This record gives sequence, structure tokens and C-alpha cells, in this order.
Amino acid sequence: MMLGGIVVTSDRGVIGTSDADVALHALMDALLGAAAMGDIGEMFPSGDPAWAGAASLEMLGLVTDRIRGAGYRIGNVDLTIVCEKVRVAPHRHAMRVAISEALSTDVAAVSVKATTTDGLGHLGLDEGIAAHAIVLLYSDA
Repeated sequence: MMLGGIVVTSDRGVIGTSDADVALHALMDALLGAAAMGDIGEMFPSGDPAWAGAASLEMLGLVTDRIRGAGYRIGNVDLTIVCEKVRVAPHRHAMRVAISEALSTDVAAVSVKATTTDGLGHLGLDEGIAAHAIVLLYSDA
């Protein structure tokens, strides 16, 4: 499965139009939302065959270009992956590097962390995965 732009070995996976990288999709939505530019469903419609199998890292690059084109600078990003069994820690640095490269920003401005729900709910039963992202944008306007 793709997670944070990195292939993470898991006996589970996710289904999506693109490579379904849950972490990067949350980050793209946070970036677009912070700039009041809609969401990834508007920018990359799931019904559009052009996005079938698309790499989320490349999509993140397009979102970054749109954000910068609108006069914003990325201050920092904070990404939290919520999953019960997938181990993020061994991949954290590689994820930070991949994300920072897609954002054209310093790796020090990218935080990636993970948590579990300690067995609670669908995520705790390992029936899904979620991600939350917070971004700081500066306006050049």
C-alpha cells in the first residue's frame, strides 16, 4: 500500500481511483482547504479516467503548484496517520523526505506521526485507515 508517498508492506490495502494514498489525500485536502480552493474531489474527480492509478505524490505536486500560483507559501505540514497494525515508524523519515520534495520545502517543515485507536471502532478493528493533516500557509498577497 502507498502511504505518505512510500510503499508500506501490509497484508491490507485500500481501493481508490488513484494509488489511494490516504495520508497524501488528507494532506492535499488540507492544503486546498487552507487556501479555500475546494478539495481533491473537485481538482481530481474520481470519475475522470485521467486520474485512474495516478501517483498521489504527483497529484500533491499539482496541488502545490496551484497553491503557490494563488500566492501562498507553505509554512509547515503536520500529518497524523491513524491505523491499528500498519507500522509507520520505520518509514517516517522516508515519508517526510518524499513529502518535502513534492512540496518543494525543507524536510524540517514536514511532520509525520501515527497513532492507533487502541482497538476502538472500525479503525481499531483494523477495518480501515485514516489520516489527518494540518497545514500553515502564508499569503504573499
